[in-house]
Amino acid sequence: MTNSKETIFDKILAGTIPCHRVYEDAEVLAFLDVNPISFGHTLVIPKQRAAFLHELSEESAAAIGRVLPRICRAVMQATGAKAYNVLQNNGASAHQAVFHVHFHVIPRLADSGLGIDWTPTVLAPEIAAELVEKIRASLAER
Repeated sequence: MTNSKETIFDKILAGTIPCHRVYEDAEVLAFLDVNPISFGHTLVIPKQRAAFLHELSEESAAAIGRVLPRICRAVMQATGAKAYNVLQNNGASAHQAVFHVHFHVIPRLADSGLGIDWTPTVLAPEIAAELVEKIRASLAER
């Protein structure tokens, strides 16, 4: 793990800091964010300690993948939201503040929710072809 410092999520998992648990199983914990962007903002974390998504075991990643849609449906139903964002950041420059993998489920309600300012660029076909080959080669190594 890149960051070996104890995080607030380690303390929540250990039970030394309370949280508003909405879901828990052997691999995953979901709880309300104490500083929500919108009503119902929920965090979904693996119990495996890993700072970044690429450091998670396949088992922990699969457990998150199984639970995340269920949490999204429950949050939408509970809040009445018709739209939501799922956000996951990796690294300080990508706005990660807690270095334990976590997913934000953020309902979009009227004027609350996640605002995203996205500036798209153009991907040239020759650059895309080169990048595809590099990614495929990396995948083949694993």
